[in-house]
Amino acid sequence: MAESPEQFRGQSRLPRFAEPLRYDLVLRPDLAACTFSGSASAAVAVSSPTRFLVLNAAELAVDRSSIRFQDWAPTEVAQFEEDEILVLGFDRELPLGEGVLAMDFTGTLNDQMRGFYRSKYEYNGEARNMAVTQFEAADARRCFPCWDEPAFKAKFKITLEVPAELVALSNMPVVKETVCGPLKTVYYEESPLMSTYLVAIVVGLFDYIESSTLEGTKVRVYTQVGKTSQGKFALDVGVKSLDLFKDYFATPYPLPKLDMIAIPDFAAGAMENYGLVTYRESALLYDEQLSSASNKQQVAITVAHELAHQWFGNLVTMEWWTHLWLNEGFASWVSYLAVESIFPEWNNWTQFLDETTSGLRLDALAESHPIEVDVNHASEIDAIFDSISYDKGASVIRMLQSYLGAERFQKALASYIKKYAYSNAKTEDLWAVLEEETGEPVKDLMTTWTKQQGYPVIYAKLNGQDLELEQAQFLSDGSSGPGMWIVPMTACCGSYDLNKKFLLKGKTDTMHIKDFAASQSGQNFWIKLNIDQTGFYRVKYDDELAAGLENAIKAKKLSLMDMIGIVEDSYALSVACKQTLTSLLRLLNAYRHESDYTVLSHVTSVCLSVNKISTDANPDLSSDIKQLLIKLLLLAAKRVGWDPKDGESHLDVMLRSLLLIALVKLGHDETIKEGIRRFHIFLEDRKTPLLPPDNRKAAYLAVMRTVSTSNRTGYDVLLKIYKETSEAQEKSRILGSLSSCPDKDIVVEALNLMLTDEVRNQDAFYVLGGISLEGREAAWAWLKDNWDHVVKTWPSSSLISDFVNSTVSPFTSEEKAAEVSEFFATRVKPSFERALKQSLERVRISARWIDSIKSEPSLAQTVQQLLLQEF
Repeated sequence: MAESPEQFRGQSRLPRFAEPLRYDLVLRPDLAACTFSGSASAAVAVSSPTRFLVLNAAELAVDRSSIRFQDWAPTEVAQFEEDEILVLGFDRELPLGEGVLAMDFTGTLNDQMRGFYRSKYEYNGEARNMAVTQFEAADARRCFPCWDEPAFKAKFKITLEVPAELVALSNMPVVKETVCGPLKTVYYEESPLMSTYLVAIVVGLFDYIESSTLEGTKVRVYTQVGKTSQGKFALDVGVKSLDLFKDYFATPYPLPKLDMIAIPDFAAGAMENYGLVTYRESALLYDEQLSSASNKQQVAITVAHELAHQWFGNLVTMEWWTHLWLNEGFASWVSYLAVESIFPEWNNWTQFLDETTSGLRLDALAESHPIEVDVNHASEIDAIFDSISYDKGASVIRMLQSYLGAERFQKALASYIKKYAYSNAKTEDLWAVLEEETGEPVKDLMTTWTKQQGYPVIYAKLNGQDLELEQAQFLSDGSSGPGMWIVPMTACCGSYDLNKKFLLKGKTDTMHIKDFAASQSGQNFWIKLNIDQTGFYRVKYDDELAAGLENAIKAKKLSLMDMIGIVEDSYALSVACKQTLTSLLRLLNAYRHESDYTVLSHVTSVCLSVNKISTDANPDLSSDIKQLLIKLLLLAAKRVGWDPKDGESHLDVMLRSLLLIALVKLGHDETIKEGIRRFHIFLEDRKTPLLPPDNRKAAYLAVMRTVSTSNRTGYDVLLKIYKETSEAQEKSRILGSLSSCPDKDIVVEALNLMLTDEVRNQDAFYVLGGISLEGREAAWAWLKDNWDHVVKTWPSSSLISDFVNSTVSPFTSEEKAAEVSEFFATRVKPSFERALKQSLERVRISARWIDSIKSEPSLAQTVQQLLLQEF
């Protein structure tokens, strides 16, 4: 047996010779000094011969003299910070079976929004600190020494010593409280078996509202004092979601209570801690007067996503972070199922294609990664919380459900939850249960989607009575990767009643369409593959098939999902230079009479991307292209106008905001002038019906289009509104507008604002996401100048990646890519390495696309033709 603590360094996982069964944890946060002290004792089962105990600890000062296992003090104590482990060596072999490990420790309430941290808030005008935990993925070890891996499930008994006037919450209900002078001790019920990353504690001043599920589970929403009315909407969605999931998973909600709480400083959107779900304020609070329709939707989806995790993630937990996608992809998918059921009028499954689109866009990069990623070190985990785990994950689950059928799929999921409740599972375990329940080759099929990166484009070619199909890996740089998939194909011909389902297993296949298409002829003939976009792939039709679909779009023969799929595939194929920008513009023109929000949200996003690329590719033609894009959106924009109509649908409210913002970004004078006019009325009367919350972003962007260093009132006024409002959603609207100014000095001023106390670190990405095309160079220069400060202030992978992505991706030349690479050559860190590579790849893809656009012979002529067309 090796005799040194050194042997445990550099391992990706903790050794399995000892496992925790139960933790008894006492924590004493000091909110004034921003420190905490604690003591932990863990019942540990020693299962094979060892004289060491190895667990995780990071940024904690462990009191070595306090450490005991049973009655023995360790003879060696080594804390390896880079491995985040604590190794205890004893002078004898530990007896097999159960023993108790105890120790005391102290730590800092940090301001990095991870581990045990402080968040700032105001109460009666004075600044206060609250103490909050955020442990996923590997940060419980920053609060107490523990076996900080998802597979080491244990029971937790928590006790907190806190100031008597504060609210102190944890995963479980309070058993008793004792008050002693200014402090109280709060004892919580012991939890069921759970992973460390789901333990949660919040201490601060809060109000709450409550309700209960049909089963009688108490549900509460906690907010800052005075904001409970903004928690009602989330509370209602929460209660309905719990009732729905209980039936869907055929398993009761596992805990005695559920609290949801809004935290002012919060790195992610929300965190599904067992029984105590934490949210950033904008993801939980909804105010009829101040929130927009899209805020409302975001709150509903986020709440449903986090509550789905109470079963899928918390009750059944992934065995290791490689299987993170199971947690996130599944919760994303099922949150749409819940919201569709609660708000059928939102057309939620059609909006799900937003997720699929972002998954497809990221996964077309050579620098993407498979859904299942080998994770060898805790520091690598954060970087896989991306669009692949969430959006591609959710999309391949939708594809599988659609292939197996909703009922079979639900039954199998309920079996899976029952089989693995209170334990851990791997991706293969889910496939095995689904295969057993349905008799379908689920494992072979799904392995091609989770273990290799990317996805196919299916080339479809008409040859007489045959439809010839061929698959190849799709990449945005136009190259073709080696991947091969088992593809669940669906096809319909001329009508949704005539459809076929089959698996494409090889490189090519042929579909006989003679009987299938007999009734279809001439003008009305069309074939659509991937019905309703349930498959995670793209389709490239030959000219004849593409023309048929274009006619079907004009004739309103296609479902909303299929109309979205066609425009997204066409855009992606243009970027990859597999079809021309000319043909993309012709296709977009077929959507000019469209009035549905879900379709137009994709059409406008494609229009804005085309506008950006044409500005760089073809400056002479770009103003004509702008006019054409404006003309495409104007019919729908005129229909909804600026003023809300009585009894209009939720989706029309969203459409108004979408189109006004797009027209402002495209430089439509009339919309910009009207936005500014209404903004001035709003300044005189903040409650004016002339500028409801949904239209404010468009007005703010309009104001910023006209701001410059010599005419800066608009910027100053917006900043004043920002400082005066306490609403997170309004603050984010303004932050996303300030940097959209065409004047580069103002862009730099907006970026500098992020370095002040005016902007919470969690909100930096709003400013970054809004940077104008004209401000690109200035933003890049700013990032270089402030790099050391930025890395120190925003250390977490998701936050620092936002900086890299937002400043680098908008560029479109090989020279710029080289300059960026050179700057980062000596500065790159694992936390943002993938984001940097992806951003540089995007720059090179744009450069290649620009070269291709420049050589399109009939682009100018087509733009003129389309501009002259009568609408």
